[in-house]
Amino acid sequence: MSSDASTAGSAAVAMPTRAEAFGFWLRLGLVSFGGPAGQIAIMHEELVERRRWISENRFLHALNYCMLLPGPEAQQLATYIGWLMHRTWGGIVAGGLFVLPSLFILVALSWVYMAFGNVPAVAGFFYGIKPAVTALVVHAAWRVGSRALKNAWLWTIAAGAFVAIIGLNLPFPLIVLIAGLIGYFGGRLAPDKFRVGGGHGAATKDSGLAILGDHTPTPAHARFTWARFRTVLVVCIALWAVALGALVAVHGRDGVLPQMGWFFTKAAMLTFGGAYAVLPYVVQGAVDHHQWLTAPQMIDGLALGETTPGPLIMVVAFVGFVGGWTTAIFGSESLFLAGATAATVVTFFTFLPSFFFIFLGAPFVESTHGKLKFTAPLTGITAAVVGVIVNLAVFFAWHVLWPEGAGGRFEWASAVIGLAAAVALFRLQAGVIPVVLGCGIAGLVFQLGRAALQLAA
Repeated sequence: MSSDASTAGSAAVAMPTRAEAFGFWLRLGLVSFGGPAGQIAIMHEELVERRRWISENRFLHALNYCMLLPGPEAQQLATYIGWLMHRTWGGIVAGGLFVLPSLFILVALSWVYMAFGNVPAVAGFFYGIKPAVTALVVHAAWRVGSRALKNAWLWTIAAGAFVAIIGLNLPFPLIVLIAGLIGYFGGRLAPDKFRVGGGHGAATKDSGLAILGDHTPTPAHARFTWARFRTVLVVCIALWAVALGALVAVHGRDGVLPQMGWFFTKAAMLTFGGAYAVLPYVVQGAVDHHQWLTAPQMIDGLALGETTPGPLIMVVAFVGFVGGWTTAIFGSESLFLAGATAATVVTFFTFLPSFFFIFLGAPFVESTHGKLKFTAPLTGITAAVVGVIVNLAVFFAWHVLWPEGAGGRFEWASAVIGLAAAVALFRLQAGVIPVVLGCGIAGLVFQLGRAALQLAA
């Protein structure tokens, strides 16, 4: 930080170098626990509050667009901000590093799972992590909601979205559509209530201190032109077609890898509302139709996905690994290579559309910055998403505390661990990694203790 901090109207914040940006995105990929809400909260704290690379309003503007897209919104938000700061290179690095650490970790864990089976110590660690993840989602929902819900209109939208998804079981795309329409008409009837941040002055008082502030001109590479749009569209489609075509050429149309590429391309287009919205489709296709893995294996894979950094949809890497391993696509002597290759193929086709959507649509979104007729619907959608995140927290809590259903036993140990995690997050403001590791160790100790008591009895 330079000595110009006292200069009126300017901030002593320099544009990060590529090396600095690379280091940040790599670190984010390693610590991005807590699902999309937690990941977005981490990015907000780092990019808006601490590093001041982007202002609150521009951050929310980008987030609103990512919420509209199929795919993991946190990874897309990272891609968007990386692209905005360092062009295509920045977008690829930010989005790629958000995923790659999780891929490597899941490949390693999947190998242990397939090669050595269920390990009691691992099961105990997972027992403690699940209530910690629940607390992380609750905390992240509070953080995002405290910034996005600035008036009674937006609170009402959030509450309505929660009731719609948990009580009426409405599909997430329909909730998004309704919230967008409310935002559109609300922006005309009460424009001050639907400006980014709900018209709350405190949300924007420091925005001029950011590198990409509210009034910072849009960078040249981020300005929308039809010529650039057509070029990106052709490149995107060609990249997908060449990758899938190469798999077909090597393995045939009915080969496992081409089938995975096509299936997970379709799955990527259906991930409105996060990973849990598309998991039934993945289970139906991967378990029932293609039989790449069994239902119990799918449940175990979901537990791995919940407890590793990166988007929860990274559970598809586990699906790919197990599918490649069980079908022995390279022969019985190369099972790890088969699993790792399949996991990589699945990850590539699952996340490729996310990069396409950002590189194609972000320039247009940047052109709408500060225009209420475009931002008001997105503000309404952000409010609705807060309600959906709260629903996810309820979903987690129910399955963690009553794993056998309403008539089953209550997991008091999980409740204690979850409460301790909540206290650490809300009161002590502890970091994500210490909370996750601490709860995992607590779960391991509890499970080992319970096993010892059962043996003694």
